[in-house]
Amino acid sequence: MTHEIAATPEGNLAVAMAQFDASQLAHQTLSTTAMAQNKETLFVAMRAAGISEIIVTFDGAGDSGQVEDIDARRGETVVPIPDTAITLAQVSWGISEISTSSMSLSDAVETLAYDLLSDSHGGWENCDGAFGAFHFDAEAGTILLDYNERFTSSEQFNHSF
Repeated sequence: MTHEIAATPEGNLAVAMAQFDASQLAHQTLSTTAMAQNKETLFVAMRAAGISEIIVTFDGAGDSGQVEDIDARRGETVVPIPDTAITLAQVSWGISEISTSSMSLSDAVETLAYDLLSDSHGGWENCDGAFGAFHFDAEAGTILLDYNERFTSSEQFNHSF
């Protein structure tokens, strides 16, 4: 009887961990698919609007952070972001299908920036925080994150004289 009790929690834990790993893999696969779709949708909309690059700056510290600015550019010239609606693919934990949501081009860029930021640097807005910029380049089909993390440093010295 004692042997069964000792083995059951380990067996249940192994099953639970295997289920979690499978769920995590399925979620990551869906997220990768959704991001590829979203990049293509975004870059097509940017090119159709004559926008070569969108730069999103962000800043945060304490326990809050936000997008500071969204600038669209045609070459070196800053241009307004048109009120074009696009549809983004979205993934939610525990849901095995990709859903969609329509929003303005500006909102889509902001949504993608927040999603990418939380995926790559979760908690970026906490403690001393972080700041940086996303560069959505329609011509190259790339998204570049320039990320700067703040931290408090302490140095300790001990002297005996």
